[in-house]
Amino acid sequence: MRRIINMLFHRVVLTGLAILIQVIILLLMIVRFQRYFVLFYLICVLISLLVVIHIVSDTSNPSYKITWIILIMLFPILGGIVYLMFGSYKLSKRSKKKLMTIYNKTNIPALKDNELLEKLEKIDKSAYLQANYICNSTNLTIYQNTYTEYLEIGEVYFSKLLEELSKAKKYIFMEYFIIEQGVMLNKILDVLESKVKEGLDVRIMYDDLGCIMKIPANYKKVLEKKGIKVCVFNPFIPFLKPQMNNRDHRKIVIIDGHTAFTGGINLADEYINEKNLYGHWKDNGIMVKGSAVFSFSLMFLSVWDYYNNDNTNYYKYKKDAVLDKKYEDSGYVICINHLLSYLIDTQKRSLTHLQKVNIIENIYLNMINSARDYIYITTPYLIIDNEMITALTLAAKNGVDVRVVTPYVSDGKIVDEVTKSYYKQLLESGVKIYEYTPGFIHMKTFLADDKIAVVGTVNMDYRSLYLHFECGVWLYKTNSIKDIKNDFGEIFRVSKNITLNDINTVRALKRLKRAILRIVAPLM
Repeated sequence: MRRIINMLFHRVVLTGLAILIQVIILLLMIVRFQRYFVLFYLICVLISLLVVIHIVSDTSNPSYKITWIILIMLFPILGGIVYLMFGSYKLSKRSKKKLMTIYNKTNIPALKDNELLEKLEKIDKSAYLQANYICNSTNLTIYQNTYTEYLEIGEVYFSKLLEELSKAKKYIFMEYFIIEQGVMLNKILDVLESKVKEGLDVRIMYDDLGCIMKIPANYKKVLEKKGIKVCVFNPFIPFLKPQMNNRDHRKIVIIDGHTAFTGGINLADEYINEKNLYGHWKDNGIMVKGSAVFSFSLMFLSVWDYYNNDNTNYYKYKKDAVLDKKYEDSGYVICINHLLSYLIDTQKRSLTHLQKVNIIENIYLNMINSARDYIYITTPYLIIDNEMITALTLAAKNGVDVRVVTPYVSDGKIVDEVTKSYYKQLLESGVKIYEYTPGFIHMKTFLADDKIAVVGTVNMDYRSLYLHFECGVWLYKTNSIKDIKNDFGEIFRVSKNITLNDINTVRALKRLKRAILRIVAPLM
């Protein structure tokens, strides 16, 4: 009985009920004024027409715009209103202030290293152009004196993370999209509790919506009782508003300012195969030591400060990233910070000068367009726009070995069908598609020409590319590149190479279903 009561009063149920009530109120208003239906209809159509004009003139992605235009044309009465509630990327004044706050806190000209960029330019002009774009777009800098270690599976990531956490002497900062009670989280909390008792500054930031089905609503208080400082990112409120789409999808750990972790791995048991949901769960991460870790500190602290109204002096964390230790790795490293696909105009730096720029997608496009021998990609979801399709197909037609790995066992049937809807077009252009047959692959990794790679949190879908806070690491000729390539080799070995025959034998009804779902793909 208690279990049933707990389920009924779970915040997901209560949230759903609150949203349902809002929808019912809206419908009742329509019924209440049905005698004025013609006038109401004309007003709604006018709103929809104005919204369509706005969409057409907007600088958003064309695929996204077409989807909304189709939906508004199909449902002219409420289509425009729904777009205004959920579809617009226009930021509120408060959100703009938030982005400006983050920008101003991380914009430290003295920390920029233009000399390293110039050094890279002399070595490899193509790599320099990519690095220069990332630095200018993300407000972070390029580093050497940095060691990177590729962690090819969740179990290895977890073991290394526990090892490094146990060595912490000053502070531990953790930021995750999902944390869930289980073997993984419990072991980490054991370490964190012991570090709190030693007097360390231990902080955890997690996304409220990402954890809504994973932890109790009062879990913030549970962690605080252990002495851990907690920040809940964008707390979920059961009201229909577009801001709820903006989630913190980053996975970041910073230890004493000199060691950091990122990648696709959340703090939940399926990521280390303690829980079997979709077959073998294949994920990865990367450990960073040295100078580049300071970028992760900036990323974490700037968001933490905003939510907690703190005013941290970031300079004091810079020295922790170096510790006068020299690393032998001769490669270059840039940490990628992705904030809602917005870029501050570096010249004007004002609330009115926020440019819609898809930073992560542009980084990927630069890698694809610059590849000469091969480009290997892993992604759990393949929901891509025309620009990405064009880049992949053109590279393949130019003779570049383009390979994309997706899951054989998906964590969502609809998303899986949308992913497969892109196969035929890509295959016909020479792109090779692989499905990871042991189970579900959650990696978000790009590798090109044995010299450039990106390991991070970004899925190849519209939510990651346009709506979420994301992060990653851009690598140039680091020692970890070889390990990434070896991992790709193992992935290809156990994956199924999808052919055109596999696609052509799909039933007509399923192909139709995929085509229809493809229309609304930008909204997923």
